[in-house]
Amino acid sequence: MVNYQWQIQEQLAANQPVLSIRELLQQQWLLPKRFVHYLRSRRQVLVNGKYHSMNTAIHPGDQVVLQFKGDEFRHPGNNQYIPTNNPKLDVLYENRDLLVVNKPRGQKSHPNETGETGTLMNDVAGYLHHQAYMVHRIDLQTSGAVIVAKNPVVVPILDRLISLGKIHREYLALVEGQIKGSGEWDWPIGNDPSDIRKRKVNGEHSQRAQTFYQTVKSNSEYSLVDLKLGTGRTHQLRVHLEYSGHPIVGDPIYNPSSSAKMYLHGYKQRLVVPFSNQKITITAPLPDYFSQDLVKYHLE
Repeated sequence: MVNYQWQIQEQLAANQPVLSIRELLQQQWLLPKRFVHYLRSRRQVLVNGKYHSMNTAIHPGDQVVLQFKGDEFRHPGNNQYIPTNNPKLDVLYENRDLLVVNKPRGQKSHPNETGETGTLMNDVAGYLHHQAYMVHRIDLQTSGAVIVAKNPVVVPILDRLISLGKIHREYLALVEGQIKGSGEWDWPIGNDPSDIRKRKVNGEHSQRAQTFYQTVKSNSEYSLVDLKLGTGRTHQLRVHLEYSGHPIVGDPIYNPSSSAKMYLHGYKQRLVVPFSNQKITITAPLPDYFSQDLVKYHLE
């Protein structure tokens, strides 16, 4: 008998529309076609305990079980993070498939070298007592909410939800100068040929980048700005703010004359939970240094 490495079991809700199994898996649950192929060819999708063809209709209250052996995933062994012993992890939300954690400023999201420890992903692996799977990351000097998958099944689902704009990430930034009102920046971002660490507007191999901003508070010298990502380019918020003439206070790359800490915090995740499609909002409290220093910048 096969010992399945990952199993997803879902009881369909009372308001579940009548769909075929294939429509449920691909259209509603956003499973990649290659997953559906394996589930069909190996008869590893069960409805009420039995395998049925992919054209079979499912109904409210049906129990659907998906079984994965591990070889369905393209790189099942790449995420071998060394677990941290007794990690101090600020978990904001957790369910069967994922967790949302509050990353502190100054901690890397993931290792860059084999054997590296001390990163957020090492801490999550230690917390879970098994491997974790990265969905997205935030910069070293940025704090805030990060989604981490507990199994590789949900990684492409979460990737798709992010690319479709159904998962929204919001940030608070303390920036130089006065920004008024709200608006949108859609300046494309590419590589900076003069500095491999940096990105720039209209740089090499530029890609579309979209940021929405809303001023929370401002004075003649500083502004506290709410930022929403329309796209997720590397350093996007930092580059857009610098290009707008309002770099983040303390940004070591895009505002090097500032000696303060970098004030950029991912304070909110509007999450769609895979499989249930429940919509929830998760808030990451501002770090103490951020909230306390707003007094110093007269933005309390």
